[in-house]
Amino acid sequence: MTTSSILGQFDLCADRAEFPDQDNGYYYPVDARIHLFGDDTRWAVVAELLGYTTRGGNLIDVVHCFGNCLTRGEPGFGDFLDRVDNMSEIDPDGEEVYAGGVPVVVRGTALTVDAPAGTPLQDVFRLLAPANRDLLMADGTELRARIPADLPELLRLDEWHQPEDLGAVMPSGHETFRMIAEVLDSGDPARYRPTLPANTHWSHWPDAGTL
Repeated sequence: MTTSSILGQFDLCADRAEFPDQDNGYYYPVDARIHLFGDDTRWAVVAELLGYTTRGGNLIDVVHCFGNCLTRGEPGFGDFLDRVDNMSEIDPDGEEVYAGGVPVVVRGTALTVDAPAGTPLQDVFRLLAPANRDLLMADGTELRARIPADLPELLRLDEWHQPEDLGAVMPSGHETFRMIAEVLDSGDPARYRPTLPANTHWSHWPDAGTL
């Protein structure tokens, strides 16, 4: 396990378009989170991009998994987790707008929405995210679905600086992911010392979801 080998896996997945990309044209970004796990010989990263996809017809937590100890599958895309239980009630006509007056049910929990009828669904979900992050993002079981249950968590990032164009800037050439690799290699969360401002809030990616 070395910084260069970790970055090499990141770059390989980015080259295959299986690395977290906030500018993905297929879903509107709502929230994001990265978890770092590791010990003396093992490392893993679980990255979540929560977004509304019109093609999938739901708010989906797109989970990416990387590491040298994955318990199933290859590095890259992991699971695609639907979050809303009652899409047919909040958007009965399939027009991708909120019906109004209906709670959004997430994993059996009804969440009240302060939005009028006709509000685009991505805006509805974005309103819900700040107060309900832990309900919307992966729980413990989902988070460890592809990594060893005993692997310690080193660091969780609720925001970071993401490359604006992964086609032009590979993870190995970007500050955030170089520091992530250093944390994993050393086991020291203090190695994460960002100098670039966080840009993972959905407002920084106006073209995402518009394909």
